[in-house]
Amino acid sequence: MRILIAEDDRVSRRLLETCLRKWGHEVQEVADGAAALERLQQEDAPNLAIVDWMMPGIDGVEVCRRARGRPVTRPLYIILLTARTAPEDIAYALDAGADDYVTKPFNPAELRARVGVGIRVVQLQRELAARIGDLEASLAHVSELQGILPICSYCRRIRNEANSWARLEEYVVTHSAARFSHGICPECRKAAVEPELEEERNTRR
Repeated sequence: MRILIAEDDRVSRRLLETCLRKWGHEVQEVADGAAALERLQQEDAPNLAIVDWMMPGIDGVEVCRRARGRPVTRPLYIILLTARTAPEDIAYALDAGADDYVTKPFNPAELRARVGVGIRVVQLQRELAARIGDLEASLAHVSELQGILPICSYCRRIRNEANSWARLEEYVVTHSAARFSHGICPECRKAAVEPELEEERNTRR
């Protein structure tokens, strides 16, 4: 997983990078909130970001708020890194758009577990987006039949918009993506086809 680190303290940034690379992740680093926002809006932006709360200029909470205020084009999971532990501070950060938080100084085991949660969430969001895309593509090829269709009780033809009568399969093909292939059901074969075949055999004798 590609992970963005936004941390102005060089030591903390290096510790984060070392842990993440040790766990097999690709790491990108920035030193302030403005650079973090710029990186997150790029087409190939990482799907997971670890953002320090206290940074010069744009702080981590504002990074979360602005990132969530932009159109969603890809999954983004944000872990806020903070020394603040008061419940009201954590609630404030989560309300601003952070998905999770890790307190400083961070515990590597806790950080790894929370990053793992983020990765699972991102993967689920990707799968959901792919399924929605497949569904939208399928719906784009379907014309919906709806309303009351006048159908003849005898010949089963349908009265169309031009007030003329069309065969059922012609109407369905015109108004949907369905196509017909013809066959004979067992009931019709027994009631109609087999007697005709028997009659033809008798005629040839």
